[in-house]
Amino acid sequence: MKLRIQRFLTALRSRRNFSEHTLRAYTRDLAEFECFCFARSLAPSALGRREARGYLADLGSRALSRASVLRKLSAVRSFCRFLREAGELQRDPFLNLPIPKAEKKLPRFLSENEVRGLLECEGRGLEWVRLRDRAILELLYSSGLRRTELSRLNDPDLDFMGGTARVFGKGSRERIVPVGGGALKALREYQRARPSFSAAVSGRPLWRNGRGGRLTDAGVAWVVKRWAKSSGLLKSVSPHALRHSFATHLLDGGCDLRALQEMLGHKNLATTQIYTHTSLESLRKVYRRSHPRSAGGPESPKNAGTAGLPPRQKGA
Repeated sequence: MKLRIQRFLTALRSRRNFSEHTLRAYTRDLAEFECFCFARSLAPSALGRREARGYLADLGSRALSRASVLRKLSAVRSFCRFLREAGELQRDPFLNLPIPKAEKKLPRFLSENEVRGLLECEGRGLEWVRLRDRAILELLYSSGLRRTELSRLNDPDLDFMGGTARVFGKGSRERIVPVGGGALKALREYQRARPSFSAAVSGRPLWRNGRGGRLTDAGVAWVVKRWAKSSGLLKSVSPHALRHSFATHLLDGGCDLRALQEMLGHKNLATTQIYTHTSLESLRKVYRRSHPRSAGGPESPKNAGTAGLPPRQKGA
């Protein structure tokens, strides 16, 4: 079983459409599944519906969030698909089994004032490191990139003349995203200050760590967390929170949902539509501006009770 899992993970790495974070999670999840099978003396060819039910029951007996359960199931089902393609498994043992549905949580995002305070922070460390970290924050918010997409950027992916960046998202899907003026300025300053490292790194990575290697997606998350702490922001901030903020603020400003889908790199529009629920403040503004009976609408509070009624006649 262990050898087959290693072959499966190697195949995933070669496809380049899985982030390092996902690969680490899959490695842990499949190690747990291997222990589950070992304790029951299960060979890969013996995996069937009853064994799949047993694994589901085992996950349900543990204090796991629904997201963790779904991720572990995704890892094991992908492994079973790999075994079927290799001819070692006849059918999908999870076929037609009741699988828990994903929880629909509203994305957490920062207000425009919170983002402004974050970007105006001076940061800390060596000058080129501070400029790198600022450029990372600026680009995450300016273009709504995932942390893996940002960490994989190379110098040639930036088009300063056109104000765009070439990004490889999930499934290695390529897209071109706009980059704002503030982010372009921060990127230029970082590139000018970045040391000339002697370490040979393939692809001319845009983001370098202190040893000259490519900054990983985990490194990007650490940079954002440290910068947020330096800014005095009391809430937890992640690269994805800046991606959510990017999407929410664009919708608040009247951005078309299809255009936002393209910029975020979502395959399905339904994934983008979740941000419509977070733009409540924008809806409130439209309501207050448009509805005659809303507080602060076209009518004044003094006339709120008589709006739409004919003038009162004398003697009536």
